[in-house]
Amino acid sequence: QVQLVESGGGLVQAGGSLRLSCAASNLPFSRYAMGWFRQAPGKEREFVSRINSSGNTDYTDSVKGRFTISRDNTKNTVSLQMNSLKPGDTATYYCAVFMGGSYGSTKSYGYWGQGTQVTVSS
Repeated sequence: QVQLVESGGGLVQAGGSLRLSCAASNLPFSRYAMGWFRQAPGKEREFVSRINSSGNTDYTDSVKGRFTISRDNTKNTVSLQMNSLKPGDTATYYCAVFMGGSYGSTKSYGYWGQGTQVTVSS
């Protein structure tokens, strides 16, 4: 079955950077848009970014100019470069496969990774 494995999370000071990666298997990866979501304790999972099969990208307003999503179809990976991190970015980050519909909705994604924790200290 489809598997998504995230990596790259950790603890970083405010203003620092992290690069998250998501490796996909058992999926015709290049055909699918991929998304990143995050979920902070006690909050709903929220959209962060997505990249479609053509490389077009979208971001939630709070990360624009700080985060960059990219994909490598030769390695079946999607990455999220996070710069100028803020304590408000603290969350578990998930990658997911876009299946159709509104790209900002969790209901539009059919497969999810297990998540990777990002903690930003002030």
